[in-house]
Amino acid sequence: MKTRFALALVLLMSLLSACGGQAPSTPQAPVLLHVSGSTSMQPLLRDLAQVYSARYKHVSFEFSSVGSTAGLEALRRGSADLALLSRALRPEEETDISTGKRAFVATPIARDGIAVIVNVKNPVRRLSAFQLRNLFEGQTLTWDEVGGPARDVVVVSREDGSGTRAVFEELAMRGHRVTSTALVMPGSAAARDYVAQHEGAIGYVSMGWLGPDIAPVAIDNASPAREAVEAGSYALTRPFLLVTPVDPAPEVAAFVQFATSPAGQAIVRKTYGGAHSQ
Repeated sequence: MKTRFALALVLLMSLLSACGGQAPSTPQAPVLLHVSGSTSMQPLLRDLAQVYSARYKHVSFEFSSVGSTAGLEALRRGSADLALLSRALRPEEETDISTGKRAFVATPIARDGIAVIVNVKNPVRRLSAFQLRNLFEGQTLTWDEVGGPARDVVVVSREDGSGTRAVFEELAMRGHRVTSTALVMPGSAAARDYVAQHEGAIGYVSMGWLGPDIAPVAIDNASPAREAVEAGSYALTRPFLLVTPVDPAPEVAAFVQFATSPAGQAIVRKTYGGAHSQ
């Protein structure tokens, strides 16, 4: 009888152990992911990272807002685990020049609209693509030429290496140069804040940076809204990309997978049109 009882007890303990009822889970080692790149993507990535870290408490994030091109270079040097690119990855950027092999993989997580913005006291809310180009080229010098007040136009642009600038120049300027008198801002927040504080200013930011302190302008009657971006009716759109090495670290790969999962895309769709399936 004692033998049978002892055998039954051993079997029960084995079953509990197999089911996780007795053995405590082993804490995972802390992981810090260094994320570098586009300032336009920072609000979205911080939202994604916050939810991810709440779910996986051993993972934390460090952000460096240096622009798309500089973020990609940080990834190439190994000082970043993940690069944020707010423009398409160019073919020459994918390749390791020392080996000739593919170095990076770009994963789209959202489709963003670049919003043309003015001060809230400026009544201009619509421009044609032609008027927009003339304003940024410096051909239109005062707002009354496009239905606004008799006030000088102050053009606000972005720094070299900015993905937002590269896409704006490609899609809005179409080969024309932004005026040399433009004020060059070092990031999305700086561009937004300057326009918010100066009545004659006009600039451009990701639609994720829109707020009550600035006013978006419709271009050819299309506004930088999620529905217009998803439908393709708003012309100034670009991808938001997570760029990793071809063989990323497991935690990096896991975060990218989260960003493209239904849970991650639900966060994306609060502001942007989801791009994982596009």
